[in-house]
Amino acid sequence: MSTVRRVGIVGWGAIGRVVGTALADGQVGGAELVCVVDNRPLGEASPVRQVAFEEALELCDLIVEAAGQGVVRAWGERVLASGTDLLVASTGALTDDELAKRLLAAGPGRVYFTGGAVGGLDLLQAARSMGPLDEVALTTTKLPATLEQPWMDEELLHRMRTATGPVEVMSGTAREVPVRFPRSTNVAASVALAVGDLDAVRVRVVADPSAHRTRHVVEASGPHGSYRFEVAHRPDPGNPATSQVVPHAVLRSLAALAGRTGQIL
Repeated sequence: MSTVRRVGIVGWGAIGRVVGTALADGQVGGAELVCVVDNRPLGEASPVRQVAFEEALELCDLIVEAAGQGVVRAWGERVLASGTDLLVASTGALTDDELAKRLLAAGPGRVYFTGGAVGGLDLLQAARSMGPLDEVALTTTKLPATLEQPWMDEELLHRMRTATGPVEVMSGTAREVPVRFPRSTNVAASVALAVGDLDAVRVRVVADPSAHRTRHVVEASGPHGSYRFEVAHRPDPGNPATSQVVPHAVLRSLAALAGRTGQIL
């Protein structure tokens, strides 16, 4: 008889609420929601106990991070060192090479990453196993308001706010871009994880007032083939910086970790 995974969710926002509600309703066989961690008092909004992070490590054998890159930096190693597994949604934290190395070396808990809002990462990993990819590019297009950041100057903000068409907001590598857009470009880090090189992935971030669906286009080529993946997601109405599909990608990952058969791995 298989063991039921005891799951704790960190973050009761746009992602955590959907994931937690599905778990509490028994929609993921082999996984049970036992607690929630959040820095706000949730009261009856949480279907299970709200606890401090330290208590969650005692109660759970799997923690789902749904609260942002800061949680991965502050708690990732401690979760794994406690023997608890960690499923990371905010892959942008892995643009810190030292943190990534420490997480991958930590244990006895195991760390996993969800693909989130982009597809084709499994195929890119398979292609990379045959040799390095020559070119990898990601273009992310979102509504201007979801991309505004404190570091932007008035000139760029004005161009974004008055745009009638696409405006390139930033271009750089998958190491550089997620740091500047911590809530909007986890996809860049996920692609880099798949291809194994943050500096090999060129990223463009585009603001477009007509982008009522968030678009990600991944293009890659190497000696063994060429690949192109394009997705267009509805933004989450409560948090337009993330796509509606992201919590369902987390649930799919949870189902795989809980041992559901028939999963595409």
